[in-house]
Amino acid sequence: MRKLLVAGVAAVMAVGAIALTMPSLTTAQNQAKKAEPDSVVAPRLTAADSSHLKGPKQPIFFRHDIHAGQYKIQCQYCHYTVAASSEPGVPSLQTCMGCHLAIGGTDSTHRAEIRKLRDAWKEKRPVEWVRIHTLAKHAHFPHMRHIKVLGPNACATCHGDVARMPQVFKVNNVNNMGFCISCHVERKVNRDCTACHY
Repeated sequence: MRKLLVAGVAAVMAVGAIALTMPSLTTAQNQAKKAEPDSVVAPRLTAADSSHLKGPKQPIFFRHDIHAGQYKIQCQYCHYTVAASSEPGVPSLQTCMGCHLAIGGTDSTHRAEIRKLRDAWKEKRPVEWVRIHTLAKHAHFPHMRHIKVLGPNACATCHGDVARMPQVFKVNNVNNMGFCISCHVERKVNRDCTACHY
Protein backbone atom coordinates (compact mmCIF):
# COMPACT_ATOMS: atom_id res chain seq x y z
CA MET A 1 0.00 0.00 0.00
CA ARG A 2 2.87 2.32 0.93
CA LYS A 3 4.58 1.66 -2.45
CA LEU A 4 1.34 2.55 -4.26
CA LEU A 5 1.03 5.81 -2.33
CA VAL A 6 4.67 6.75 -3.03
CA ALA A 7 4.20 5.96 -6.75
CA GLY A 8 1.05 8.10 -6.85
CA VAL A 9 2.77 11.07 -5.18
CA ALA A 10 5.74 10.74 -7.59
CA ALA A 11 3.37 10.73 -10.59
CA VAL A 12 1.58 13.87 -9.38
CA MET A 13 4.92 15.62 -8.83
CA ALA A 14 6.12 14.63 -12.32
CA VAL A 15 2.95 16.02 -13.96
CA GLY A 16 3.31 19.22 -11.90
CA ALA A 17 6.95 19.63 -12.98
CA ILE A 18 6.00 19.21 -16.65
CA ALA A 19 3.21 21.77 -16.30
CA LEU A 20 5.61 24.27 -14.70
CA THR A 21 8.16 23.94 -17.51
CA MET A 22 5.58 24.36 -20.29
CA PRO A 23 5.30 27.89 -21.67
CA SER A 24 2.18 29.57 -20.41
CA LEU A 25 0.20 32.34 -22.01
CA THR A 26 0.89 35.77 -20.60
CA THR A 27 -1.93 38.06 -19.63
CA ALA A 28 -1.35 40.07 -22.81
CA GLN A 29 -1.57 36.91 -24.93
CA ASN A 30 -4.81 35.89 -23.20
CA GLN A 31 -6.29 39.34 -23.83
CA ALA A 32 -5.19 39.23 -27.47
CA LYS A 33 -6.83 35.83 -27.83
CA LYS A 34 -10.09 37.19 -26.40
CA ALA A 35 -9.87 40.21 -28.71
CA GLU A 36 -9.89 38.03 -31.84
CA PRO A 37 -13.63 37.83 -32.49
CA ASP A 38 -14.80 36.13 -35.63
CA SER A 39 -17.29 38.93 -36.10
CA VAL A 40 -17.01 42.60 -36.84
CA VAL A 41 -18.33 45.16 -34.40
CA ALA A 42 -21.33 46.81 -36.02
CA PRO A 43 -20.90 50.48 -36.98
CA ARG A 44 -22.81 53.11 -35.01
CA LEU A 45 -25.86 54.05 -37.04
CA THR A 46 -29.20 55.63 -36.25
CA ALA A 47 -32.62 55.02 -37.75
CA ALA A 48 -32.11 58.25 -39.72
CA ASP A 49 -29.11 56.61 -41.42
CA SER A 50 -31.26 53.78 -42.73
CA SER A 51 -32.50 55.82 -45.71
CA HIS A 52 -28.90 56.00 -46.97
CA LEU A 53 -28.28 52.26 -46.71
CA LYS A 54 -28.88 49.59 -49.34
CA GLY A 55 -32.25 47.88 -49.12
CA PRO A 56 -35.70 49.10 -48.22
CA LYS A 57 -36.22 51.18 -45.10
CA GLN A 58 -38.09 49.10 -42.52
CA PRO A 59 -40.63 50.32 -39.94
CA ILE A 60 -38.15 49.33 -37.20
CA PHE A 61 -34.45 49.71 -37.89
CA PHE A 62 -33.62 46.06 -37.18
CA ARG A 63 -29.86 45.55 -37.29
CA HIS A 64 -28.88 42.13 -38.65
CA ASP A 65 -25.23 43.15 -38.29
CA ILE A 66 -25.77 43.51 -34.54
CA HIS A 67 -27.99 40.48 -33.94
CA ALA A 68 -26.43 37.96 -36.37
CA GLY A 69 -22.99 39.55 -36.68
CA GLN A 70 -21.90 41.06 -33.39
CA TYR A 71 -23.98 38.83 -31.07
CA LYS A 72 -23.76 35.71 -33.27
CA ILE A 73 -27.46 34.82 -33.05
CA GLN A 74 -28.02 32.03 -35.58
CA CYS A 75 -30.49 32.78 -38.40
CA GLN A 76 -32.60 29.81 -37.34
CA TYR A 77 -33.10 31.17 -33.83
CA CYS A 78 -35.38 33.89 -35.19
CA HIS A 79 -36.37 32.25 -38.50
CA TYR A 80 -37.15 29.00 -36.65
CA THR A 81 -39.60 27.61 -39.23
CA VAL A 82 -36.95 27.44 -41.94
CA ALA A 83 -35.79 23.96 -40.91
CA ALA A 84 -39.31 22.54 -41.03
CA SER A 85 -41.09 24.57 -43.69
CA SER A 86 -40.66 25.63 -47.27
CA GLU A 87 -41.18 29.25 -46.15
CA PRO A 88 -38.81 30.72 -43.53
CA GLY A 89 -41.23 33.47 -42.62
CA VAL A 90 -40.65 36.66 -40.74
CA PRO A 91 -40.07 36.16 -37.01
CA SER A 92 -43.08 36.85 -34.82
CA LEU A 93 -43.11 39.68 -32.31
CA GLN A 94 -43.18 37.00 -29.64
CA THR A 95 -39.76 35.79 -30.85
CA CYS A 96 -38.35 39.32 -30.65
CA MET A 97 -39.88 39.95 -27.25
CA GLY A 98 -38.34 36.74 -25.92
CA CYS A 99 -35.16 38.80 -25.63
CA HIS A 100 -36.43 42.38 -25.65
CA LEU A 101 -38.68 42.06 -22.63
CA ALA A 102 -35.37 42.15 -20.74
CA ILE A 103 -32.95 43.79 -23.18
CA GLY A 104 -33.61 47.48 -23.66
CA GLY A 105 -30.70 48.66 -25.77
CA THR A 106 -27.31 50.17 -25.05
CA ASP A 107 -27.86 53.69 -26.33
CA SER A 108 -30.70 56.05 -27.21
CA THR A 109 -30.88 54.87 -30.84
CA HIS A 110 -31.26 51.22 -29.87
CA ARG A 111 -33.71 52.10 -27.09
CA ALA A 112 -35.91 54.08 -29.51
CA GLU A 113 -36.16 51.16 -31.95
CA ILE A 114 -36.77 48.65 -29.16
CA ARG A 115 -39.47 50.98 -27.80
CA LYS A 116 -41.23 50.74 -31.20
CA LEU A 117 -41.08 46.95 -30.92
CA ARG A 118 -42.41 46.97 -27.35
CA ASP A 119 -45.22 49.38 -28.29
CA ALA A 120 -46.31 47.08 -31.13
CA TRP A 121 -46.25 44.16 -28.67
CA LYS A 122 -48.36 46.05 -26.10
CA GLU A 123 -50.86 47.14 -28.74
CA LYS A 124 -50.97 43.63 -30.28
CA ARG A 125 -50.13 45.27 -33.60
CA PRO A 126 -47.93 43.39 -36.11
CA VAL A 127 -44.90 45.16 -37.53
CA GLU A 128 -45.43 45.69 -41.27
CA TRP A 129 -41.99 44.62 -42.50
CA VAL A 130 -41.09 45.35 -46.13
CA ARG A 131 -40.47 42.06 -47.95
CA ILE A 132 -37.06 41.78 -49.61
CA HIS A 133 -36.95 38.30 -51.16
CA THR A 134 -39.81 36.84 -53.18
CA LEU A 135 -40.20 33.86 -55.47
CA ALA A 136 -42.38 33.53 -58.53
CA LYS A 137 -45.77 31.98 -57.72
CA HIS A 138 -45.11 29.02 -60.05
CA ALA A 139 -41.84 28.08 -58.32
CA HIS A 140 -41.21 26.54 -54.95
CA PHE A 141 -38.07 26.62 -52.87
CA PRO A 142 -38.13 24.16 -49.97
CA HIS A 143 -35.95 26.03 -47.46
CA MET A 144 -35.82 23.06 -45.10
CA ARG A 145 -34.22 20.86 -47.76
CA HIS A 146 -31.59 23.47 -48.63
CA ILE A 147 -30.79 24.15 -44.95
CA LYS A 148 -30.33 20.42 -44.36
CA VAL A 149 -27.99 19.98 -47.36
CA LEU A 150 -26.00 23.23 -47.16
CA GLY A 151 -25.67 23.36 -43.38
CA PRO A 152 -25.43 26.31 -41.00
CA ASN A 153 -24.14 28.76 -43.63
CA ALA A 154 -26.90 27.88 -46.09
CA CYS A 155 -28.62 31.25 -45.69
CA ALA A 156 -25.58 33.20 -46.93
CA THR A 157 -25.56 31.19 -50.18
CA CYS A 158 -28.64 33.04 -51.41
CA HIS A 159 -29.03 36.00 -49.05
CA GLY A 160 -25.39 37.09 -48.81
CA ASP A 161 -23.49 37.91 -45.63
CA VAL A 162 -26.50 39.19 -43.69
CA ALA A 163 -24.39 39.22 -40.53
CA ARG A 164 -22.58 42.27 -41.93
CA MET A 165 -25.65 44.11 -43.21
CA PRO A 166 -27.01 46.95 -41.07
CA GLN A 167 -30.12 46.77 -43.25
CA VAL A 168 -30.87 43.68 -45.32
CA PHE A 169 -30.83 44.09 -49.09
CA LYS A 170 -31.08 41.71 -52.01
CA VAL A 171 -27.61 40.38 -52.90
CA ASN A 172 -28.60 37.73 -55.43
CA ASN A 173 -31.54 37.71 -57.77
CA VAL A 174 -33.15 34.62 -56.27
CA ASN A 175 -36.11 35.16 -58.60
CA ASN A 176 -33.85 34.48 -61.58
CA MET A 177 -33.88 30.84 -62.67
CA GLY A 178 -30.26 31.11 -63.81
CA PHE A 179 -29.12 31.74 -60.23
CA CYS A 180 -30.75 28.51 -59.03
CA ILE A 181 -29.57 26.44 -61.99
CA SER A 182 -25.98 27.64 -61.57
CA CYS A 183 -26.07 26.52 -57.94
CA HIS A 184 -27.53 23.11 -58.86
CA VAL A 185 -24.96 22.61 -61.67
CA GLU A 186 -22.10 23.54 -59.32
CA ARG A 187 -23.30 21.04 -56.70
CA LYS A 188 -24.28 18.37 -59.26
CA VAL A 189 -27.88 18.06 -58.03
CA ASN A 190 -31.29 17.65 -59.68
CA ARG A 191 -32.04 20.10 -62.51
CA ASP A 192 -35.34 18.56 -63.58
CA CYS A 193 -38.04 21.22 -64.10
CA THR A 194 -40.40 19.52 -61.65
CA ALA A 195 -37.85 19.93 -58.84
CA CYS A 196 -38.68 23.64 -58.62
CA HIS A 197 -41.82 24.23 -60.68
CA TYR A 198 -45.39 23.26 -59.92
